[in-house]
Amino acid sequence: MTLDAFLALLVYAFVTSITPGPNNFMLLASGVNFGFTKTIPHMLGISIGFLVLLLAVGFGLGAVLTAFPVLHTGLKIAGGAYLLYLAWKIAMSRSLSGKGEAKARPMRFIDAAAFQWVNPKAWVMAITAMAVYANPEHPFLSVALISIAFTIVNLPSVSVWAGFGTALRGFLSDPVRLKWFNIAMGVLLVATLWPMLR
Repeated sequence: MTLDAFLALLVYAFVTSITPGPNNFMLLASGVNFGFTKTIPHMLGISIGFLVLLLAVGFGLGAVLTAFPVLHTGLKIAGGAYLLYLAWKIAMSRSLSGKGEAKARPMRFIDAAAFQWVNPKAWVMAITAMAVYANPEHPFLSVALISIAFTIVNLPSVSVWAGFGTALRGFLSDPVRLKWFNIAMGVLLVATLWPMLR
């Protein structure tokens, strides 16, 4: 991979990592509801989970899904159902962490990592990156370089969303504002299903 191609890959990784999607909307909501520190496992889970997904796609899983469309459809249905469940939980959250909602907790590392396997945006990012930037003549090296590019930009990009949510905590400490913010985040999370349903 040339330096120009690697720089283009870094731009692609940055743009796809920082733009709105299921992960980033959930991090924004988590930052508001639980604060930055309690959201760190969620952020790390996204980064590590996506890296594992990216490697799996690079080393053949994408081809398996193309060969067996029923698996791809099943994955989309499971992902859509789980996204609806998460959207409902976010929309129904009514208090900031530490203010009386004992059952509420931020997403754990393992949950966030596993979510990447049913996240439609993560699949599109991984498959597109491998289709556009992988070199069939040097498959292992190109998959490694693609993985490095995403590793460099993914965690800082998703951290911005959690940080922004944390910055909104003071404004959203009012229960009415928090209620409508969480409902809006739930609706936006559901809206991320649209590209998958087309």
